[in-house]
Amino acid sequence: MTANASETRADPWWNDRRAWPLAVLGAVMVASGIAHLPVWAVLGGPWEGPVTWRKPILFGISGGLTAISLGWIWSMLPSRRGDVPLAAATAWALFVEVLLIDVQRWRGVGSHFNRDTPLDSFLFDAMGALIVAVTLVIADLTLRLVLRRPAAAADMLLAARAGMLLLLVSCLLGIWVGMHGETRIDQGLDPTRLGAAGVPKFPHGVVIHAVQWLPVLAWALRRAGITTASRVWLVAMASAGSTLFLIYALVQTALGRSRFDTVPATAAILVAALLCLAAPVAATAWAWLGRRRSARPRG
Repeated sequence: MTANASETRADPWWNDRRAWPLAVLGAVMVASGIAHLPVWAVLGGPWEGPVTWRKPILFGISGGLTAISLGWIWSMLPSRRGDVPLAAATAWALFVEVLLIDVQRWRGVGSHFNRDTPLDSFLFDAMGALIVAVTLVIADLTLRLVLRRPAAAADMLLAARAGMLLLLVSCLLGIWVGMHGETRIDQGLDPTRLGAAGVPKFPHGVVIHAVQWLPVLAWALRRAGITTASRVWLVAMASAGSTLFLIYALVQTALGRSRFDTVPATAAILVAALLCLAAPVAATAWAWLGRRRSARPRG
């Protein structure tokens, strides 16, 4: 199978005036997250808990990748008045949010649900306000991406749209996680639990990176030489799998069960999600192997 020709860019997407601050600050955040790995290796400490090096590591990498992806999405859209300062403000909002998490860990205190002092309370509220602002921007970009038809191959456009929709849902769930945790604290309960063992941040986290995973899959399918029609079907299958995984996480959490303490119904959803996610990966690998075999010189 051979892929159809797709649109090519004259310049890299990060040269777009709206994209470059998100790309630059996103790269800085990813580097910061990675840099905290040896810090954790040297200083030690738990991976889970309110005060852990996990937060600078994961929030740095996750926030940075999200910023970079938003820059890529912005570069796909027609310019609109105010886009350039809005993109820069979004980049700085994500950067400051990650910076505040880093500061709290280096101070040796929790970054989330921490109201032990007026400063801790202010920083927690500031992080919440920044995430709400970024979520509004993500909602606007998602709407523009869905309503318009950017110059992109059909499979890549589907991947971008599905990824942004799932990112928006993830952000809304993240806001709910904060509100739920505050209510639990007022009741004297663990803010990180729902019911007996439900993990509210689980559904928030399972699809937050679909906006990276799905476009990377579309790119890999194209590089493997798969036709456009097949790529669209495979990206759609991966999008369905990501959505099923989100549904699984939501049901598990609503039932008050831990991430993989399944019941028959949720186990069936999980299996379906994994199959939908595995099939496009297997198809990509098979196509790559086929191209390598056909490229070998015959003796």
